[in-house]
Amino acid sequence: MANILIATYSRSGKTKGVAQMINNLLDNVDMYQIEVAPDTFDRDMYKTDEIATTQIKNNEYPELINEVPNVDQYDLILVGSPVWRGAPATPVHTFLEKIQSYSGKVASFYTDAGTANGYEETFKQWAGKLNVLPAHEGSNDLAAWIKELN
Repeated sequence: MANILIATYSRSGKTKGVAQMINNLLDNVDMYQIEVAPDTFDRDMYKTDEIATTQIKNNEYPELINEVPNVDQYDLILVGSPVWRGAPATPVHTFLEKIQSYSGKVASFYTDAGTANGYEETFKQWAGKLNVLPAHEGSNDLAAWIKELN
């Protein structure tokens, strides 16, 4: 079985919950929480949306406060994120930037309260030269998605 890293940014806990569901379906999994400084975003989601939009516009993404693990030991990295205005959360950009030398496969799973239009395209753009597999929305049919990735 492949060695898998589940790297997740979760603001409300919903995406972290999906990450845990995926973890329960797999063996040989390590979990990594993508974290930024507590004052990076606002408690109010509308203000957070404005902050993230400005970060994207200015190409100034938030720094991670925890060290990214050595990704070369993994065959697959699953990256979890909420959808913010049709894009991954901006800390995911920083994570993807830090793993650009990774030669394995990367796939994203995401949660949203509205529309995810553009999420997958933006993820692929942010992933740069990484080998990106199909993404998955929500918590339904996770086992089928994971089987598709193998």
